[in-house]
Amino acid sequence: MARSEFLIEAQARGFVFQCTDEAALDAALLAGPVGGYIGFDPTADSLHVGSLTQIMLLRLLQKHGHKPFVLVGGGTGQVGDPSFREEARQLLNDQRLASNLAGISRVFAPFLRFGAGAADAEIVNNADWLDRLGYIELLREVGQHFSINRMLSFDSVKSRLEREQGLTFLEFNYSILQSYDFRELSRRFGVTLQMGGSDQWGNIVSGVDLVRRTDGKQVFGLTTPLLTTASGVKMGKTAAGAVWLTADHLSPYHYWQFWRNTEDADVGRFLKLFTDLPLAEIARLEALQGADINQAKIVLATQATALAHGRAAAEEAEETARKTFTEGSQAEGLPSIELPAAELAGGIPAFALFVRAGLAGSNGEARRLIRGGGARLNDAVITDEAQVISGEGVLKLSAGRKQHVLVRPS
Repeated sequence: MARSEFLIEAQARGFVFQCTDEAALDAALLAGPVGGYIGFDPTADSLHVGSLTQIMLLRLLQKHGHKPFVLVGGGTGQVGDPSFREEARQLLNDQRLASNLAGISRVFAPFLRFGAGAADAEIVNNADWLDRLGYIELLREVGQHFSINRMLSFDSVKSRLEREQGLTFLEFNYSILQSYDFRELSRRFGVTLQMGGSDQWGNIVSGVDLVRRTDGKQVFGLTTPLLTTASGVKMGKTAAGAVWLTADHLSPYHYWQFWRNTEDADVGRFLKLFTDLPLAEIARLEALQGADINQAKIVLATQATALAHGRAAAEEAEETARKTFTEGSQAEGLPSIELPAAELAGGIPAFALFVRAGLAGSNGEARRLIRGGGARLNDAVITDEAQVISGEGVLKLSAGRKQHVLVRPS
């Protein structure tokens, strides 16, 4: 039974899946502030909801007086994490890597407190040490502590070896580099806890073992459960694409709608993981039945959106949704795009307009949406995918009941 406040709440909210030595970690957390980190590789210039469990875990660590470290993978991002992937990641060029690093670094500001205080968060880049590593030095000083037999036993490795596209030697080194990161953070900043998703368990345990073997120091690993929705869909993915955490990739309104559309069976679990609401209040909300569960979904959507985009944006999104669905009005708070007035006056095929508005990812997807009766113009169903849409004023496009975009002439 945990006694430290961080572990007690982390377990109660459903963050804890595995831990290398829970009793010893609990004692360390009770003894004083602990430095803990999670790594984020720059595979894109933002992060999506699939990373939110880890960000919220860092937030919880900071809440209880411990120091969170965000490790951005300027070094490991040049390799790419192969864990449970069907094929190798596309290698990034230097310009794209730098752009992605700058992009993901801004994601954390709404969730974590940064500064010079003892428990203030820090962002560190593993390129600071990995870029300077000599190959022979790494082989002699670190490589001797890794067993190929053990590395081949990791589920993340076996899953790739069983597929048509095998594991490259470049990717096979990723676990060693991640372990080296843990040791460097331990030596440089006194970090004693690495956290991550359950797919990182093998890499995390390797890092714990490396620090023990080379430095004679006990450090800890903790993983979160693999998170899917009640229907089995991976978090962060929807039919319309990734659910990004930054407004330049996904508007606060659409972010709010993502959480509002949560399945009934997931409401309580998501309130625990993705909001700061007290557990007693969450218990009350998840106990709601029938149509009343929609109130809990609205609370979830507004609380989650407030964390990512601020309270004002969350309340505006909630009000826009209320006006759109309760009052049936064309709320001005809806996401909008501008198109040249002359182009709109001349007319644009319906399927093409839905793609340009971001309501479909491709012409084929737009055509299927229209053929399925899910596309509307000013609340009227569009029946012909080639219908030419034109106008001089603001047009309201809808995909399904809950995705809307205003098209304005410029």
